[in-house]
Amino acid sequence: MRGPSITQTATTRDTAPHTRPGVAAAFFDALKTALLVIGLGTPIILIETRQSGAVVTLHLRFGLLAALAGIAFAARLLHLLVIAPWLANRQPLRLAERIPRQFKTWAKRAVIAFVVLYPFIALALAGKGGAIKWIDNFGIQLLIYVMLGWGLNIVVGLAGLLDLGYVAFYAVGAYSSALLATTFGLSFWLCLPLAGILAAFWGILLGFPVLRLRGDYLAIVTLAFGEIIRLVLINWVDFTGGYAGISGIPRPTFFGLPFTAGEDGFAAFFGLQFTPLHRLFFLFYVILALAFLTNYVTIKLRRLPIGRAWEALREDEIACRSLGIDTVTTKLTAFSIGAMFGGFAGAFFAARQGFISPESFIFMESAVILAIVVLGGMGSQVGVAIAAVVMIGGTELLRELDWLKQIFGPSFDPTKYRMLLFGLAMVAMMVWKPRGLISTREPSIVLHERKAISGDLVKEGHG
Repeated sequence: MRGPSITQTATTRDTAPHTRPGVAAAFFDALKTALLVIGLGTPIILIETRQSGAVVTLHLRFGLLAALAGIAFAARLLHLLVIAPWLANRQPLRLAERIPRQFKTWAKRAVIAFVVLYPFIALALAGKGGAIKWIDNFGIQLLIYVMLGWGLNIVVGLAGLLDLGYVAFYAVGAYSSALLATTFGLSFWLCLPLAGILAAFWGILLGFPVLRLRGDYLAIVTLAFGEIIRLVLINWVDFTGGYAGISGIPRPTFFGLPFTAGEDGFAAFFGLQFTPLHRLFFLFYVILALAFLTNYVTIKLRRLPIGRAWEALREDEIACRSLGIDTVTTKLTAFSIGAMFGGFAGAFFAARQGFISPESFIFMESAVILAIVVLGGMGSQVGVAIAAVVMIGGTELLRELDWLKQIFGPSFDPTKYRMLLFGLAMVAMMVWKPRGLISTREPSIVLHERKAISGDLVKEGHG
């Protein structure tokens, strides 16, 4: 008799059920994880400095470190004994193929309706006092990062160009709008398109020197570009104000009606009682319209030849050139259009705050925006929006966890551990969802039937 072929043997080996590791081995592995947490957390979590006047004292937080080590031990043990065998033995679940298209359509409409009505929902649930926080810190802040994520998604997710200096275009838009408004007295509605044009111009200037760079080299150059812009903003004091920044930036108006308590204000013109909620409602719908515009333009561009050229460039630049695609134009358009949307977001940020400084445009902002694109799934508009809500909204929710002080002590501040939780989320995503939250893609152009494409079939930024 003929024995099984090599293919059959490999298939049998691949489909064999995952055996659960021994309890003793899992226990020692979890113990090593707990010891690793103790080693890494000793200089960060165990030792705390407290200043009282001119005296600085050290306090040791053994309880907090022990609690974190215990959580790490339990999580690792649960993963080895329960979660890992279940993940290995389960059948792959392709939600994109099983969910009916009609349900997806209604779900999108429900989400859009919720976002549009969000200020009114926040006002009804939290009242006038609480709605200010929920609309400003959650609604407006989230939409700014959603817009930034969609803008960077053009460069990284569609064109496959790793950009670590995207915050530079955000800063260019903010400072352009602020300087035009304070120096020449232009309104927000004139500064907004000018800021986008200037940011796109700087995107083209960045694109020219890096036309031959890819991968890590491109990331280093874009990182340097972001730092150069920040240092220019700090040191060119006569022009940008340096660390003092620019203050007194005019706020957006409703067809010339300011949101003030005066007789020429919005409330007096319409016979309403003045409340700060009027301005927040207006700002929310302005940034919502800008975010929808970013999403709409991105989707339309994907279906045009330039959008398909971006995706071809992402997959294989050499093959892209062999097809006769001008890679120079393709890269420059990706940089400029992505930078333009970053400039729009920066102009809105400047008008919303009324004050800007270089501290608002540090590298960490670029890292957060890039993480939103990567965690959401590069090239996925829905995934980027979900990642922005989870990351930025989760950070804001940490401010509401004051009840944790009853467990870890009155000096415990949950917001200090924002980056720690952020790092844990990144590690968890790399383990369980390395392609991002939304790993499936829908083709831009279809012949007969639109089918979802697995993220494993595309390089997503490695081309």
